[in-house]
Amino acid sequence: MKIAIAGATGLIGSQLTALARAEGQEVVEIARETGFDLLRPDGLEAALAGVDTIVDVTQSPTLEEDEATSFFTTVAGNLGRAATAAGVTRTVVLSIVGVEDMADYGYYVAKLAQERAARAAAPGLSILRATQFHDFAGQMLRWSTQDGVAHIMDVPTQPVATAEIVRVLLDLATGAMTGDVELTGPQRIGLVDQVRKLVERSGSEVSVEPAEAPPSMAAGAMLPGPHAIVRGPGWDEWLEQSA
Repeated sequence: MKIAIAGATGLIGSQLTALARAEGQEVVEIARETGFDLLRPDGLEAALAGVDTIVDVTQSPTLEEDEATSFFTTVAGNLGRAATAAGVTRTVVLSIVGVEDMADYGYYVAKLAQERAARAAAPGLSILRATQFHDFAGQMLRWSTQDGVAHIMDVPTQPVATAEIVRVLLDLATGAMTGDVELTGPQRIGLVDQVRKLVERSGSEVSVEPAEAPPSMAAGAMLPGPHAIVRGPGWDEWLEQSA
């Protein structure tokens, strides 16, 4: 099978590329680093010639709502039209659990717009909505620390390992799984607690302080629904394994 991965050089895309090739799939890497500007349709149809499935794991270069929305909808439209013209029969898009319930957080508004744009343009679409990656707490620690204090959104989460996300993406790409899927890890834990454990493990003297979050997130909109697939280690187990 020939699979095109849009965003192939990012955190998820690079892992997906490696797994697909390890399992004998032919991969076309579509990313700025491989010569593609996904905000322009140039060259996409030709790159998708003979491709069976395209997987979109692109990331917006900004969290700002309007710019992220423009990025995601433009990319989804360009990929969808090129895929249709090239005869691609299946599309998989990576999204986030709860985006339809978080109109008070701009980046998630943009991800919902991406889903809608993909549904309008992409052939044979499946959407994988995943909870936050286990790595999310470390990213928040880096982004939110200033003058020795990390102000972290006080929200409940149920994160999942990136390896599990990649596994499900590939199963959807090959047809081993079908339809829309929601994916989560097994452990519910607050983001503030995650960051405090990271700081404790590192021996850092950073102080972690809870910060106000968008109301939808504080109320649990980032948590999975009752029909989500549960896979992989919990966050505490993942942290111990990664030490």
